Amino acid sequence: MIGVKYNDWFGDKRIDDRGTQLHGRLFRSATRSIQAMANNRAEQKAFYRFLHNGKTTEKKLIAELTHRCQKLSKDKVVLSIQDTSEINLSAHAGRIDKSSGVGDIDDNKGGIGFKIHPSFVVDAMTCFPIGFSDIHIWNREQGMADKYKREYNKLPIEEKESYKWIAGSDGSKEVLSKAKAVIIVQDREGDIFEQFVQVPDNKTFLLIRSCVNRGIGSDEKLWDALSKATVLGQYELHLSSDSQRKEPSRTATIEVRCVEVQLQCPRHDKKNRSKAVTAYAIEAKEINSGAKQPVHWRLVTTWPVNSYADALQIIEWYSWRWLIEEVFRMLKKEGFNIEASEIESGWAIRKLTVMMLDVIVKLMQMHIAYNCPEGESPETTMMFTSREQECLVAVNKKIEGKTKALKNPYRPRQLKWAVWIIARIGGWKGYTSQRPPGMTTLFKGLEKFYITYEGWSLQKDVGTR
Repeated sequence: MIGVKYNDWFGDKRIDDRGTQLHGRLFRSATRSIQAMANNRAEQKAFYRFLHNGKTTEKKLIAELTHRCQKLSKDKVVLSIQDTSEINLSAHAGRIDKSSGVGDIDDNKGGIGFKIHPSFVVDAMTCFPIGFSDIHIWNREQGMADKYKREYNKLPIEEKESYKWIAGSDGSKEVLSKAKAVIIVQDREGDIFEQFVQVPDNKTFLLIRSCVNRGIGSDEKLWDALSKATVLGQYELHLSSDSQRKEPSRTATIEVRCVEVQLQCPRHDKKNRSKAVTAYAIEAKEINSGAKQPVHWRLVTTWPVNSYADALQIIEWYSWRWLIEEVFRMLKKEGFNIEASEIESGWAIRKLTVMMLDVIVKLMQMHIAYNCPEGESPETTMMFTSREQECLVAVNKKIEGKTKALKNPYRPRQLKWAVWIIARIGGWKGYTSQRPPGMTTLFKGLEKFYITYEGWSLQKDVGTR
């Protein structure tokens, strides 16, 4: 695998080499268990030492990751997609050192863990994953008083946990300074007026789902203005079934409206009282639907929207939020299952989490590459060494069926060719009529491939002696 090399990053070649080796093993073994990914006791000790070493700080690991993102985003129009998740370590509360980077979490049952707020960067033209522009990890104090006792609402935004949205945007602006343009995408929690005032500039834009029916001048409200706006057009959207909401699959008709607005400062915000922000509000609303929860998005963006096509682009960009949700899913039970880690130090688990996020980027790249149009897929060398590609050729011959429908339809130099093989190993049947392979399938396929690769390499090395 063409992986990360921590060359002179931690100030000690041995530590750099251990980190490089651990990163590669995370990709190969698809496990959170240090014992499972190490080949022997010596490696196991080396990996533990790396995670507990004072030189391999969380800050340095994040800086190395964002540094690569900075280089890859140069001259591109990119999206920086933010969200928050919680790493719940309560099942191992008796083993975890409670003074090591962990604290209270949201379950209100004496649970323990930490929070993570990453900014995941993708190419705005192709949706191809680039990396992370910012990762904020923090833990609450243990035994912290509730919001009412702390008079949370009276605190300045800088002292609130919600400041993570602004901090993530500011961090991303700095890392993505060489990009052509940056669109920061956030869910309703990011609908904070201070952010609209502080973050946008001539090449940094916000795209946030509206949470508040804000004033827009002359006693008019944002949502009311949107509902009265002229319909720009309609489009159809196929929605898969939702077992949790008990909604069957359907083809939804979506009506689109857009209006330019002047966002007014909330009354409680004395600091920004004289300021108003020019923005565009877009509504994507499902009509004539019997669904229990029909689609209804109200989006606010500082990216100019001058046509129906522009509005559709904004809606599509927001729809790519599923990528950050997929990152969290792979970090947790569907993938690495970091919450089941056997490590006793919270700081070490936090470092391992950062390294896992980096590996998940590569899984996402494989997933998106498979869906790229023919001829636009990256080459196999992006993910696999020449020796690994040899093994893939051998595996491909074994798993291909006799009929044309079960032949690998892609050229060997395309990453799609390798992803097809990995997906087949992971349990995907390979028919073109079947849905493309998902992240979980690729995750399982990689683990099985590298088990095969170890045996293939051993046989090949023995045979050439």
